[in-house]
Amino acid sequence: MTVRGATGGVGLEILLVVGVLLFGAVTGCSGDDVGDDPANASATGDSQQLGDVVDLDGLDPQDAANRDVGVPEDTLVDAQADAAGAKDDATDAQDGDSSPADTPTHPMDSQSPDAAAPVKLGAPYPIVLAHGFFGVDKFAGLDFATYFFGVKADLDKKMGEKNVFTPAVDPFNSSTVRGKALLGHIKTILAKTGHKKVNIIGHSQGGLDARYVAHNAPELVATVVTVATPHHGSPIADIVLKLVPYPSAQAIIDAIVKLIGKPVYTQDGKTSSVSTALKQFSTAQAKAFNKANPNAPGVAYYSVTGRSGHALALADCKPDEGHDFVVKLKYNTDPIEPLLALAEAAIDNNVFKPQPNDGLVRVKDAKWGTFLGCVPADHMDEVGHLFGDKPGLLNPFDHKAMYRWLVKMVRLKGY
Repeated sequence: MTVRGATGGVGLEILLVVGVLLFGAVTGCSGDDVGDDPANASATGDSQQLGDVVDLDGLDPQDAANRDVGVPEDTLVDAQADAAGAKDDATDAQDGDSSPADTPTHPMDSQSPDAAAPVKLGAPYPIVLAHGFFGVDKFAGLDFATYFFGVKADLDKKMGEKNVFTPAVDPFNSSTVRGKALLGHIKTILAKTGHKKVNIIGHSQGGLDARYVAHNAPELVATVVTVATPHHGSPIADIVLKLVPYPSAQAIIDAIVKLIGKPVYTQDGKTSSVSTALKQFSTAQAKAFNKANPNAPGVAYYSVTGRSGHALALADCKPDEGHDFVVKLKYNTDPIEPLLALAEAAIDNNVFKPQPNDGLVRVKDAKWGTFLGCVPADHMDEVGHLFGDKPGLLNPFDHKAMYRWLVKMVRLKGY
């Protein structure tokens, strides 16, 4: 395991990470987008095994039907038409010029032959970025310190994605509670944009929240893409909750306190809101959650995760579906963030049987649906923290580029 050097001193590091999350908790996730307006198989079928790597860079949707990306030609044509219509309608709505005549109609979309209900828009669907454990609106009073650091603005600037939303949910709670809140936000987003469905990209616990929504309201979700989500639990949660013995358990607990600025246990030894929320990530609770929230028919599920500590993990990271973004980073490695060093060491503590991980989540626990592979990044790098710092010396990984790739992927698949 290699730890990348700190910048600015330990004192500054600790100050910066007051409020950093354990599973995806780095900084805040703004809910301003919504405003005040009221296992392991994709449910859409078996994972597509590609003979060739899918290079999405520069690939136009019109050409996708001739490439092995599993997108029917008629789907792409329809998606392009829907995209054009959605863009025009969104522009009209912003200008206050929308009218019944401007809204496309389809007899199958009407509640009755005589109904004049507005037609729900199809693909491209809005993107919802679901944050992980310990999401807050601000960090140290800094408005720019969003959870997905700079991602929303980058998607707008580089891809013209206007409908990207980052709703905030309870920072310390189960994914059943958080998932219900996320579902409420999604209903508001759909009412606001006029679309039928959303695409959800969830980091860490945000991926579990997304799966809850997809299971309980599959008609509202086109795709669920999870990034470093502990679908099968995490050894760190088991250690912190004292469910398994570990010699340095107290040191791990102390490190978590420094990371998130919250006590794991109260002074009298009772569980705090943090430890209560961590139960979601225990091995036992993960099994229960998976049983209660299986994949929903009609929803496409994808997953990707990080590998750090200079691990290559070629066998563990073998994807179900090859993509050029991942292949280009195949032989790049990542030095672990110092703040995650103790946790990474606790997970990967067997020299003879290493467990590749991102400092908090093992690769094998992050696989769900169609597995897209691993990127050289730790749990904080995956969302661009601390504050957009580089992932490590000689590591070309760019978290913004990763989210552009994921959005481009779902677009080319017709969502």
